[in-house]
Amino acid sequence: MFTAYGEGYVAVNHEKHSKNLILLPESIILDWSAAIPATLAEADMRKLLELGTEIVLLGTGSRLRFPPGALLRPFAPAGIGLEVMDAQAACRTYNILAAEGRKVAAAILFDQAADTAT
Repeated sequence: MFTAYGEGYVAVNHEKHSKNLILLPESIILDWSAAIPATLAEADMRKLLELGTEIVLLGTGSRLRFPPGALLRPFAPAGIGLEVMDAQAACRTYNILAAEGRKVAAAILFDQAADTAT
């Protein structure tokens, strides 16, 4: 579960992370992508499609940023719901859905790549 979030980080089970990650009810995938919200690519989205979840929450940093439509299109035919929201909303929503036993993933992007963040 997400236990905290703030400017430039999220905490999973009280451990802080400042690089992009995917949280699933049974695991965490660190560094799933080097993208920032503006550079999200098809390969990044393909990883999300392969998670085996019923819904993916895409947290796009400190504010809501929709990826290009072409990156979103493959989810509906695959039977996977994709919700785009800011990272804090994605963390809160993930905790609720995971607590309900849903097959959910939260893919969190940060506003800047961690290795260039100041």
